[in-house]
Amino acid sequence: MVQFVEWKILDTVYETPSRYTDLQAVERSIYGVVGSAYDQICKRHVAVRKITKPFDSGDDAKRVYREIRLLNQLQHGNLISFSDIYISPAEDIYFITDLLVTDLDRLMKAKHLEPDLTRYIVYQILRGLKYIHSAGVVHGDLRPSKLLLNKDCDLKIYGFDLVGDQWPQTTDYHSTKCYRAPEIILAMRDYGGEVDIFSVGCIFAEMIQGGPLFYGKDFAHQLGLITELLGRPPEWMVDKCKNKYALDVLQSVPARNAQQLSSVFSHAEPEAIGILGKMLTLDPQERITADRALSHPYLKCYHDPLDEPVAGQQFDCTLDDMNAPEKTWRWMIYSEVLNHHSRNISGG
Repeated sequence: MVQFVEWKILDTVYETPSRYTDLQAVERSIYGVVGSAYDQICKRHVAVRKITKPFDSGDDAKRVYREIRLLNQLQHGNLISFSDIYISPAEDIYFITDLLVTDLDRLMKAKHLEPDLTRYIVYQILRGLKYIHSAGVVHGDLRPSKLLLNKDCDLKIYGFDLVGDQWPQTTDYHSTKCYRAPEIILAMRDYGGEVDIFSVGCIFAEMIQGGPLFYGKDFAHQLGLITELLGRPPEWMVDKCKNKYALDVLQSVPARNAQQLSSVFSHAEPEAIGILGKMLTLDPQERITADRALSHPYLKCYHDPLDEPVAGQQFDCTLDDMNAPEKTWRWMIYSEVLNHHSRNISGG
């Protein structure tokens, strides 16, 4: 029988198995309070994330179930995965993951990144995306705060978009929306991993220039900034736009040609400009893939095809469109948690 210990950090009550001690607050975010603890069995510090009341609604439980399945299946050196997961007596869910000291957003605010470090970070993001995309998964919400770093700047991606809301209203507009691809802004339904590559381009540009590339104060302003730099989207994208407001904004924007990125990022090396331009292509059909980007000359000092793995199987997305009552998702979550522990016990 597992014994649970109750802790209180930042007015949030945590219940953890007794193997985890010295619980402390790390940060408060949109995901709740994230804590750190010492794992007495593995002899290391870990991150502890609490998901409060996951069974309050079918939609909440469905998102949690998908996240558990993603973190269980996607195992890669540049992705966060959990080392433990448990359901407390109060039926809150806790994820135990690697504890990393910072994220890219904080690092960029603390100092200007040297070109060699920028290159290393870009390589790691693309290496992780190659694996994610090979599993048929789209991250959908890449931004600097979701790129975690240790003291050596080894990187792990986390925080998949589990909501699917194409343009939610939020008071945190700048930090969440200035990395989104134009096909998401235009509410195009059939998009894939190309949206993540555009986000990498925005993050890459920010590392070069020291500030966000498309820092729009609102929807219309951001779309205007994108077209000012990259030109007008091709007509087939406009025809597929499902956002009437976006169409109105596009019609009010004068026709423009794309600017030369070499003049915008005049201090960047030519190879950096070359790969950046392939990421920030408006037409997703012409945008570079993660796999091809890894072999670009800009990343030749890191590229190793034998150390850039792909997923062994596709992620099963058939349940994403399933509508079920909360009790069904509850049963499925409990089953997934039990399966995780069974695999750990058997060494799988």
